[in-house]
Amino acid sequence: MVFDFLMTDDQLKLRDEARDMAKSVPRDYILDMDADKIKYPKEFMQECGRRNLLGLRVPKEYGGRGLKWEDDIIAAEEICVNGYMFGCAWGVTGDVVAEALMSFGNEEQKKKYLTPICRGEKYAAECLTEPRGGSDFFGATTTARRDGDDFILNGQKRFIVGGEGADFFLVYAKTDPEARSDQSLTCFIVDRDMGVRTEYLYGLMGCRGGGTARVVFRDVRVPKENVVGEINGAAKVFYPMMIPERLGTAAMTIGAARPALEIATDYSTKRKAFGTAIKDFEAVSFKVADAVMKLDACRSLMYTTARAIDSGTVSSGRCRRMVSEGKKFVTEQCWDIANLAMQVMGGIGYTDVYPIEKILRDLRLSMIWVGTNEIMSLITQHEWYRERAAEKKDARRRDSENDCRAAFEADEKIYE
Repeated sequence: MVFDFLMTDDQLKLRDEARDMAKSVPRDYILDMDADKIKYPKEFMQECGRRNLLGLRVPKEYGGRGLKWEDDIIAAEEICVNGYMFGCAWGVTGDVVAEALMSFGNEEQKKKYLTPICRGEKYAAECLTEPRGGSDFFGATTTARRDGDDFILNGQKRFIVGGEGADFFLVYAKTDPEARSDQSLTCFIVDRDMGVRTEYLYGLMGCRGGGTARVVFRDVRVPKENVVGEINGAAKVFYPMMIPERLGTAAMTIGAARPALEIATDYSTKRKAFGTAIKDFEAVSFKVADAVMKLDACRSLMYTTARAIDSGTVSSGRCRRMVSEGKKFVTEQCWDIANLAMQVMGGIGYTDVYPIEKILRDLRLSMIWVGTNEIMSLITQHEWYRERAAEKKDARRRDSENDCRAAFEADEKIYE
């Protein structure tokens, strides 16, 4: 890894642990996931738990390591080398759901769910997307009606990673249909044995074997003790969860794309045409150079963003912008890396003789899930305009607008 010079000794050790974990997964296991013979990587998750590689940010008292985001993204890259869906399953349980419970769960919920997550004994899924839409979170139609001390849950979620295989679900449901949209939802922990039904029915283009399913709730009774945070206060849970979802997704994408570059590089040193290795042709080697540059830029942005969040000194708005632009930039650049790798390899890259075609199929998801890249642009521009408005109030900053010859030309700067 080119960024190892930034890592501490403990981080290098963590990277090597995650790298060993990835290397230990049998080839047939990866192939069976892609063939949908394995519907959820339970054995992989169990082994991650055994090696204490799940819930890295969870405090030690609950079985985690109490690490930072910078540490987490180091592990995420290595975990995803076997395929993007390995990281998705790993991250949903160990990062997203665990983070929600760490930040908003009560002590009883933490003890009941966090410890088995870290041990690889329980797996979770986050239920956001519904048939009527994904990006419109507050337009959710799944309902939770109060019935004494319980809630009766009805509705369905779809495209839920880990839905098939999860022992419990983090579910957002409407509890006050009359309230303002951002004050109408509640977040629940819903155990599978409460009556949750899952349907593994999607013919996915890639990222198979991660338990992506439809999750159906029909009069599922959930005790009030399973409310995460406050009733009608799911927005307070949802917004901070965008950091583990999108920061983690970007870091995982780097790991999933990296093998494409490595394979294409090695291929170009062995494959000969016109009497020489094809790496000697700039039409080939420049594509490799572009892919290397893109991967380095992705890592730079992700490490900077992780450090900003870990510092606790960067405003929430700027962190939100950095995470959003990082998710968009990294996923799009990694998609380009896979395409460049396939172009370097030519026709053989379009076959299953090499895993490039699988990597390409898998990476297409990265630009869609946990918020489409269009939503990332929406958030980025919104936060940037706010930042720029604040900057203009700082008298210490230079106003560069007037640094041109005709800056004060009459009747030229007309805005209405």
